[in-house]
Amino acid sequence: MEISELYKLYLKYPSIQTDTRKLKQGDIYFALSGNNFDGNTFAAQALEAGAAYSIIDKPEYKINEFCILVNNVLDTLQQLALFHRTTFAIPFIAITGSNGKTSTKELVYSVLKSNYITYATEGNLNNHIGIPLTILKIKHDAQFAIIEMGANHQKEIESYCKYVLPTHGIITNCGKAHIEGFGGEDGVKKGKGELYDFLRDTHGTIFLNSDLEYLIEMSKGITNIISYGANNADYIGKATMNGVFLEIDTKLKKEEIAIKTNLVGEYNFPNVMVAIAVGMHFGVDVLDIKKAIATYKPDNSRSQWLKKGSNNIILDAYNANPTSMKAAILNFADAKLPNKVLWIGGMKEMGKDEANEHKELVELIAAHDWQDVLLVGQEFNKLNGNYKWFLTVNEACNYVKEHLPINSSILIKGSRGTKMEVLLGVLPE
Repeated sequence: MEISELYKLYLKYPSIQTDTRKLKQGDIYFALSGNNFDGNTFAAQALEAGAAYSIIDKPEYKINEFCILVNNVLDTLQQLALFHRTTFAIPFIAITGSNGKTSTKELVYSVLKSNYITYATEGNLNNHIGIPLTILKIKHDAQFAIIEMGANHQKEIESYCKYVLPTHGIITNCGKAHIEGFGGEDGVKKGKGELYDFLRDTHGTIFLNSDLEYLIEMSKGITNIISYGANNADYIGKATMNGVFLEIDTKLKKEEIAIKTNLVGEYNFPNVMVAIAVGMHFGVDVLDIKKAIATYKPDNSRSQWLKKGSNNIILDAYNANPTSMKAAILNFADAKLPNKVLWIGGMKEMGKDEANEHKELVELIAAHDWQDVLLVGQEFNKLNGNYKWFLTVNEACNYVKEHLPINSSILIKGSRGTKMEVLLGVLPE
Protein backbone atom coordinates (compact mmCIF):
# COMPACT_ATOMS: atom_id res chain seq x y z
CA MET A 1 0.00 0.00 0.00
CA GLU A 2 1.25 3.47 -0.89
CA ILE A 3 1.88 5.86 2.01
CA SER A 4 -0.67 8.27 0.56
CA GLU A 5 -3.34 5.55 0.74
CA LEU A 6 -2.31 4.57 4.26
CA TYR A 7 -2.50 8.25 5.23
CA LYS A 8 -6.14 8.35 4.15
CA LEU A 9 -6.82 5.50 6.58
CA TYR A 10 -4.89 7.35 9.28
CA LEU A 11 -7.05 10.45 8.77
CA LYS A 12 -10.09 8.25 9.35
CA TYR A 13 -8.50 6.47 12.33
CA PRO A 14 -5.94 9.00 13.66
CA SER A 15 -4.69 7.04 16.66
CA ILE A 16 -1.62 4.82 16.39
CA GLN A 17 -0.72 2.06 18.82
CA THR A 18 2.28 -0.27 18.99
CA ASP A 19 1.30 -2.10 22.18
CA THR A 20 -1.85 -4.24 22.16
CA ARG A 21 -2.12 -3.87 25.93
CA LYS A 22 -2.85 -0.16 25.44
CA LEU A 23 -5.06 -0.57 22.39
CA LYS A 24 -8.30 1.42 22.11
CA GLN A 25 -11.23 0.89 19.78
CA GLY A 26 -10.43 2.29 16.34
CA ASP A 27 -6.66 2.43 16.74
CA ILE A 28 -4.32 1.42 13.93
CA TYR A 29 -1.91 -1.17 15.28
CA PHE A 30 1.67 -1.12 13.99
CA ALA A 31 3.27 -4.53 14.54
CA LEU A 32 6.78 -3.42 15.42
CA SER A 33 9.39 -6.09 16.05
CA GLY A 34 12.61 -6.10 18.06
CA ASN A 35 15.38 -8.44 19.11
CA ASN A 36 13.16 -10.24 21.62
CA PHE A 37 9.64 -9.83 20.25
CA ASP A 38 7.63 -9.92 17.03
CA GLY A 39 4.66 -7.59 16.91
CA ASN A 40 3.26 -9.49 13.92
CA THR A 41 2.20 -12.29 16.24
CA PHE A 42 -0.25 -9.89 17.91
CA ALA A 43 -1.88 -8.62 14.69
CA ALA A 44 -4.97 -10.80 14.94
CA GLN A 45 -5.29 -10.10 18.66
CA ALA A 46 -5.18 -6.37 17.92
CA LEU A 47 -8.09 -6.67 15.48
CA GLU A 48 -10.07 -8.70 18.00
CA ALA A 49 -9.44 -5.97 20.59
CA GLY A 50 -10.94 -3.34 18.31
CA ALA A 51 -8.10 -2.13 16.11
CA ALA A 52 -9.30 -0.75 12.77
CA TYR A 53 -6.23 -2.15 11.01
CA SER A 54 -3.04 -4.03 11.78
CA ILE A 55 0.09 -3.02 9.86
CA ILE A 56 2.31 -6.09 9.43
CA ASP A 57 5.46 -7.04 7.50
CA LYS A 58 5.19 -10.85 7.49
CA PRO A 59 2.70 -12.32 5.00
CA GLU A 60 1.84 -15.35 7.13
CA TYR A 61 0.05 -13.07 9.58
CA LYS A 62 -2.28 -11.54 6.99
CA ILE A 63 -5.55 -13.14 8.07
CA ASN A 64 -7.91 -10.70 6.30
CA GLU A 65 -8.13 -7.38 4.47
CA PHE A 66 -7.72 -5.47 7.74
CA CYS A 67 -4.13 -6.69 7.98
CA ILE A 68 -2.10 -4.42 5.72
CA LEU A 69 1.18 -5.94 4.55
CA VAL A 70 4.16 -3.58 4.15
CA ASN A 71 7.86 -4.15 3.55
CA ASN A 72 8.92 -2.91 6.98
CA VAL A 73 6.59 -1.75 9.76
CA LEU A 74 9.07 0.67 11.36
CA ASP A 75 9.97 2.29 8.05
CA THR A 76 6.28 2.62 7.25
CA LEU A 77 5.60 4.27 10.61
CA GLN A 78 8.36 6.78 9.98
CA GLN A 79 7.23 7.46 6.40
CA LEU A 80 3.66 7.96 7.58
CA ALA A 81 4.97 10.47 10.16
CA LEU A 82 6.87 12.26 7.37
CA PHE A 83 3.75 12.41 5.20
CA HIS A 84 1.78 13.87 8.13
CA ARG A 85 4.59 16.31 8.90
CA THR A 86 4.50 17.71 5.34
CA THR A 87 0.87 18.76 5.82
CA PHE A 88 1.95 21.40 8.38
CA ALA A 89 3.36 24.86 7.76
CA ILE A 90 4.14 25.70 11.38
CA PRO A 91 7.36 25.92 13.40
CA PHE A 92 8.73 22.49 14.34
CA ILE A 93 11.28 23.00 17.12
CA ALA A 94 13.73 20.12 17.58
CA ILE A 95 15.64 19.77 20.85
CA THR A 96 18.66 17.57 21.48
CA GLY A 97 21.71 17.59 23.77
CA SER A 98 23.54 15.55 26.37
CA ASN A 99 21.79 17.05 29.38
CA GLY A 100 18.62 19.02 29.97
CA LYS A 101 16.69 17.98 26.84
CA THR A 102 13.48 17.05 28.62
CA SER A 103 13.58 19.95 31.08
CA THR A 104 14.16 22.34 28.19
CA LYS A 105 11.35 20.77 26.19
CA GLU A 106 8.94 21.10 29.11
CA LEU A 107 9.91 24.72 29.79
CA VAL A 108 9.62 25.72 26.13
CA TYR A 109 6.28 23.91 25.94
CA SER A 110 5.02 25.69 29.06
CA VAL A 111 5.93 29.06 27.58
CA LEU A 112 4.52 28.49 24.09
CA LYS A 113 1.28 26.82 25.20
CA SER A 114 0.45 29.91 27.26
CA ASN A 115 -0.26 31.73 23.97
CA TYR A 116 -0.46 29.07 21.27
CA ILE A 117 -1.87 25.60 20.56
CA THR A 118 1.29 23.59 21.06
CA TYR A 119 2.11 19.88 20.83
CA ALA A 120 5.24 18.36 22.34
CA THR A 121 6.95 15.04 22.91
CA GLU A 122 5.25 13.23 25.76
CA GLY A 123 7.56 12.05 28.53
CA ASN A 124 10.78 10.71 27.07
CA LEU A 125 9.48 9.35 23.73
CA ASN A 126 12.50 10.70 21.91
CA ASN A 127 13.76 7.76 19.85
CA HIS A 128 13.14 6.16 16.43
CA ILE A 129 9.73 4.94 17.57
CA GLY A 130 8.68 7.71 19.94
CA ILE A 131 9.44 10.55 17.53
CA PRO A 132 7.19 9.35 14.68
CA LEU A 133 4.46 8.53 17.21
CA THR A 134 4.78 12.07 18.56
CA ILE A 135 4.43 13.57 15.07
CA LEU A 136 1.35 11.43 14.39
CA LYS A 137 -0.32 12.78 17.54
CA ILE A 138 -0.13 16.35 16.27
CA LYS A 139 -3.54 17.58 15.16
CA HIS A 140 -4.18 20.14 12.46
CA ASP A 141 -5.11 22.81 14.97
CA ALA A 142 -1.43 22.95 15.97
CA GLN A 143 0.40 26.26 15.91
CA PHE A 144 3.71 24.86 17.25
CA ALA A 145 5.33 21.46 17.60
CA ILE A 146 8.24 20.61 19.91
CA ILE A 147 10.13 17.41 19.21
CA GLU A 148 12.72 16.02 21.62
CA MET A 149 15.49 13.95 20.02
CA GLY A 150 17.62 11.55 22.02
CA ALA A 151 20.63 9.82 20.53
CA ASN A 152 23.43 7.48 21.56
CA HIS A 153 25.34 7.20 18.28
CA GLN A 154 26.24 9.24 15.23
CA LYS A 155 23.82 9.60 12.30
CA GLU A 156 20.84 9.11 14.66
CA ILE A 157 19.86 12.79 14.84
CA GLU A 158 20.41 13.03 11.09
CA SER A 159 17.92 10.20 10.55
CA TYR A 160 15.30 11.90 12.74
CA CYS A 161 15.62 15.19 10.89
CA LYS A 162 14.58 13.45 7.67
CA TYR A 163 11.02 13.01 8.92
CA VAL A 164 10.79 15.72 11.59
CA LEU A 165 11.93 18.40 9.12
CA PRO A 166 12.66 20.87 11.93
CA THR A 167 12.44 24.58 11.18
CA HIS A 168 14.08 25.55 14.48
CA GLY A 169 16.61 23.77 16.67
CA ILE A 170 18.13 23.75 20.14
CA ILE A 171 21.24 21.86 21.23
CA THR A 172 21.32 22.20 25.00
CA ASN A 173 24.95 21.07 25.32
CA CYS A 174 27.39 18.34 24.31
CA GLY A 175 28.66 16.61 27.44
CA LYS A 176 30.02 13.24 28.42
CA ALA A 177 26.91 11.19 27.69
CA HIS A 178 26.65 7.92 25.71
CA ILE A 179 30.39 8.10 25.19
CA GLU A 180 30.54 4.43 24.29
CA GLY A 181 28.15 4.81 21.36
CA PHE A 182 29.41 8.17 20.12
CA GLY A 183 33.09 7.24 20.38
CA GLY A 184 34.21 10.05 22.70
CA GLU A 185 33.39 13.71 23.30
CA ASP A 186 34.19 14.77 19.73
CA GLY A 187 31.78 12.10 18.57
CA VAL A 188 29.09 13.53 20.84
CA LYS A 189 29.54 16.97 19.26
CA LYS A 190 29.44 15.54 15.78
CA GLY A 191 26.32 13.50 16.55
CA LYS A 192 24.39 16.28 18.25
CA GLY A 193 25.65 18.71 15.62
CA GLU A 194 23.68 16.82 12.98
CA LEU A 195 20.73 19.01 14.00
CA TYR A 196 22.75 22.12 13.19
CA ASP A 197 23.82 20.51 9.91
CA PHE A 198 20.21 20.02 8.84
CA LEU A 199 19.20 23.55 9.79
CA ARG A 200 22.27 25.00 8.08
CA ASP A 201 21.34 23.20 4.85
CA THR A 202 17.66 24.17 5.06
CA HIS A 203 18.22 27.77 6.20
CA GLY A 204 16.49 27.11 9.50
CA THR A 205 16.87 28.93 12.82
CA ILE A 206 18.72 27.90 15.96
CA PHE A 207 18.53 29.09 19.54
CA LEU A 208 22.18 29.20 20.64
CA ASN A 209 23.64 29.06 24.14
CA SER A 210 26.32 31.73 23.71
CA ASP A 211 28.03 30.69 26.95
CA LEU A 212 29.28 27.49 25.28
CA GLU A 213 32.16 28.24 22.93
CA TYR A 214 31.93 24.86 21.21
CA LEU A 215 28.30 25.50 20.25
CA ILE A 216 29.32 28.84 18.75
CA GLU A 217 31.97 27.02 16.74
CA MET A 218 29.51 24.29 15.70
CA SER A 219 26.96 26.89 14.57
CA LYS A 220 29.23 28.55 12.01
CA GLY A 221 27.51 28.92 8.65
CA ILE A 222 24.03 29.13 10.14
CA THR A 223 22.58 32.53 9.30
CA ASN A 224 19.50 32.57 11.54
CA ILE A 225 20.66 32.55 15.17
CA ILE A 226 18.89 33.75 18.31
CA SER A 227 21.30 33.66 21.24
CA TYR A 228 20.83 33.42 24.99
CA GLY A 229 23.16 33.22 27.97
CA ALA A 230 24.87 35.15 30.72
CA ASN A 231 26.79 37.47 28.38
CA ASN A 232 26.98 38.63 24.77
CA ALA A 233 23.57 37.33 23.72
CA ASP A 234 20.24 38.50 22.38
CA TYR A 235 18.66 37.45 25.67
CA ILE A 236 20.84 37.83 28.75
CA GLY A 237 20.07 36.66 32.26
CA LYS A 238 21.71 36.29 35.61
CA ALA A 239 21.26 33.25 37.82
CA THR A 240 20.76 33.61 41.56
CA MET A 241 19.82 30.99 44.11
CA ASN A 242 16.94 31.20 46.57
CA GLY A 243 17.90 28.30 48.81
CA VAL A 244 18.08 25.37 46.40
CA PHE A 245 15.82 27.02 43.81
CA LEU A 246 16.97 28.93 40.75
CA GLU A 247 15.90 32.50 40.09
CA ILE A 248 16.59 34.45 36.91
CA ASP A 249 17.08 38.19 36.59
CA THR A 250 16.72 39.40 33.01
CA LYS A 251 15.65 42.39 30.93
CA LEU A 252 12.78 41.88 28.50
CA LYS A 253 11.49 44.75 26.38
CA LYS A 254 13.65 47.16 28.39
CA GLU A 255 12.01 46.06 31.64
CA GLU A 256 13.88 44.34 34.48
CA ILE A 257 12.19 41.01 35.19
CA ALA A 258 12.81 38.61 38.09
CA ILE A 259 11.61 35.07 37.46
CA LYS A 260 11.31 32.54 40.27
CA THR A 261 11.41 28.86 39.42
CA ASN A 262 10.76 25.49 41.03
CA LEU A 263 13.97 24.18 39.48
CA VAL A 264 16.74 22.91 41.71
CA GLY A 265 20.25 23.98 40.78
CA GLU A 266 21.99 26.73 38.86
CA TYR A 267 22.68 24.19 36.09
CA ASN A 268 19.07 24.77 34.96
CA PHE A 269 19.94 28.38 34.01
CA PRO A 270 20.38 27.72 30.26
CA ASN A 271 17.19 25.64 30.17
CA VAL A 272 15.20 28.59 31.49
CA MET A 273 16.99 31.12 29.30
CA VAL A 274 16.25 29.26 26.07
CA ALA A 275 12.57 29.07 27.05
CA ILE A 276 12.64 32.84 27.53
CA ALA A 277 14.38 33.30 24.16
CA VAL A 278 11.88 31.08 22.34
CA GLY A 279 8.94 32.83 23.96
CA MET A 280 10.23 36.29 23.13
CA HIS A 281 11.12 35.33 19.55
CA PHE A 282 7.60 34.07 18.92
CA GLY A 283 5.87 36.99 20.59
CA VAL A 284 4.67 35.41 23.83
CA ASP A 285 3.63 38.07 26.34
CA VAL A 286 6.38 38.79 28.88
CA LEU A 287 4.08 38.23 31.85
CA ASP A 288 2.95 34.93 30.35
CA ILE A 289 6.58 33.83 29.98
CA LYS A 290 7.25 34.71 33.60
CA LYS A 291 4.15 32.88 34.84
CA ALA A 292 4.76 29.80 32.68
CA ILE A 293 8.31 29.37 34.01
CA ALA A 294 7.38 30.18 37.61
CA THR A 295 4.56 27.62 37.69
CA TYR A 296 6.45 24.78 35.96
CA LYS A 297 7.30 21.97 38.38
CA PRO A 298 9.66 19.19 37.29
CA ASP A 299 8.58 15.59 37.70
CA ASN A 300 9.64 12.08 36.71
CA SER A 301 12.75 12.10 38.91
CA ARG A 302 14.28 15.16 37.25
CA SER A 303 15.62 17.68 39.79
CA GLN A 304 12.58 17.21 41.98
CA TRP A 305 12.48 18.79 45.44
CA LEU A 306 10.66 16.45 47.80
CA LYS A 307 10.04 16.15 51.51
CA LYS A 308 9.65 12.82 53.28
CA GLY A 309 9.36 12.80 57.03
CA SER A 310 12.09 15.01 58.45
CA ASN A 311 14.21 14.77 55.29
CA ASN A 312 14.47 17.04 52.25
CA ILE A 313 15.35 15.28 49.02
CA ILE A 314 16.62 16.29 45.59
CA LEU A 315 15.55 13.41 43.35
CA ASP A 316 17.51 13.56 40.10
CA ALA A 317 17.62 9.89 39.23
CA TYR A 318 16.22 9.81 35.72
CA ASN A 319 19.67 9.73 34.19
CA ALA A 320 23.29 10.64 34.79
CA ASN A 321 26.56 11.16 32.99
CA PRO A 322 29.84 12.76 34.12
CA THR A 323 28.73 16.26 33.10
CA SER A 324 25.35 16.20 34.82
CA MET A 325 26.69 14.31 37.84
CA LYS A 326 29.42 16.89 38.44
CA ALA A 327 26.94 19.76 38.11
CA ALA A 328 24.47 18.17 40.53
CA ILE A 329 27.07 17.35 43.17
CA LEU A 330 28.75 20.77 43.04
CA ASN A 331 25.37 22.49 43.22
CA PHE A 332 24.42 20.35 46.21
CA ALA A 333 27.77 21.01 47.90
CA ASP A 334 27.25 24.77 47.56
CA ALA A 335 23.63 24.74 48.72
CA LYS A 336 22.94 26.04 52.21
CA LEU A 337 21.38 22.83 53.50
CA PRO A 338 21.91 20.87 56.73
CA ASN A 339 23.25 17.32 57.06
CA LYS A 340 23.98 16.57 53.42
CA VAL A 341 23.75 12.95 52.28
CA LEU A 342 24.69 11.55 48.87
CA TRP A 343 23.05 8.47 47.37
CA ILE A 344 24.85 8.06 44.04
CA GLY A 345 24.32 5.37 41.38
CA GLY A 346 26.67 4.28 38.64
CA MET A 347 26.82 5.94 35.22
CA LYS A 348 26.07 3.77 32.19
CA GLU A 349 27.38 3.73 28.60
CA MET A 350 30.81 5.03 29.55
CA GLY A 351 32.68 2.39 27.53
CA LYS A 352 36.43 2.38 28.02
CA ASP A 353 36.15 5.56 30.12
CA GLU A 354 34.00 3.89 32.78
CA ALA A 355 36.70 3.28 35.41
CA ASN A 356 38.35 6.68 35.02
CA GLU A 357 35.05 8.61 35.06
CA HIS A 358 33.89 6.88 38.24
CA LYS A 359 37.31 7.37 39.84
CA GLU A 360 37.07 11.11 39.11
CA LEU A 361 33.54 11.15 40.48
CA VAL A 362 34.65 9.60 43.78
CA GLU A 363 37.49 12.13 43.97
CA LEU A 364 34.98 14.94 43.44
CA ILE A 365 32.82 13.58 46.24
CA ALA A 366 35.86 13.32 48.51
CA ALA A 367 36.64 17.01 47.99
CA HIS A 368 33.54 17.99 49.99
CA ASP A 369 32.10 17.21 53.40
CA TRP A 370 29.06 14.97 53.66
CA GLN A 371 27.16 13.46 56.53
CA ASP A 372 26.97 10.18 54.65
CA VAL A 373 27.65 8.75 51.19
CA LEU A 374 26.17 5.62 49.57
CA LEU A 375 27.48 4.40 46.21
CA VAL A 376 25.47 1.88 44.19
CA GLY A 377 26.45 -0.21 41.17
CA GLN A 378 29.24 -2.42 39.88
CA GLU A 379 30.87 0.68 38.38
CA PHE A 380 32.06 1.69 41.87
CA ASN A 381 33.48 -1.71 42.75
CA LYS A 382 37.10 -1.12 43.84
CA LEU A 383 36.56 2.61 43.27
CA ASN A 384 34.34 3.39 46.25
CA GLY A 385 36.82 5.53 48.15
CA ASN A 386 36.00 3.80 51.45
CA TYR A 387 32.38 5.00 51.20
CA LYS A 388 29.50 2.60 51.73
CA TRP A 389 29.11 0.59 48.54
CA PHE A 390 26.33 -1.72 47.34
CA LEU A 391 26.17 -3.74 44.17
CA THR A 392 22.43 -3.21 43.72
CA VAL A 393 19.89 -0.63 44.80
CA ASN A 394 17.99 -3.34 46.69
CA GLU A 395 21.06 -4.00 48.83
CA ALA A 396 21.29 -0.26 49.49
CA CYS A 397 17.60 -0.22 50.46
CA ASN A 398 18.22 -2.91 53.07
CA TYR A 399 20.98 -0.79 54.58
CA VAL A 400 18.92 2.40 54.59
CA LYS A 401 16.02 0.63 56.31
CA GLU A 402 18.33 -0.09 59.23
CA HIS A 403 20.00 3.35 59.17
CA LEU A 404 17.24 5.82 58.34
CA PRO A 405 18.47 9.41 57.92
CA ILE A 406 16.88 12.04 60.15
CA ASN A 407 16.69 15.80 59.48
CA SER A 408 18.93 15.27 56.46
CA SER A 409 19.24 16.76 52.98
CA ILE A 410 19.63 13.97 50.44
CA LEU A 411 20.73 14.06 46.80
CA ILE A 412 19.66 10.93 44.88
CA LYS A 413 21.25 10.66 41.44
CA GLY A 414 22.25 7.91 39.04
CA SER A 415 21.73 6.51 35.57
CA ARG A 416 18.36 5.06 34.60
CA GLY A 417 19.66 1.51 34.80
CA THR A 418 20.65 1.89 38.45
CA LYS A 419 17.06 2.76 39.50
CA MET A 420 18.14 4.98 42.39
CA GLU A 421 14.57 6.29 42.81
CA VAL A 422 13.74 2.97 44.50
CA LEU A 423 15.55 4.29 47.58
CA LEU A 424 12.87 6.93 47.95
CA GLY A 425 10.37 4.27 48.89
CA VAL A 426 12.38 3.27 51.93
CA LEU A 427 12.06 6.67 53.58
CA PRO A 428 9.12 7.18 55.95
CA GLU A 429 6.48 9.75 55.03
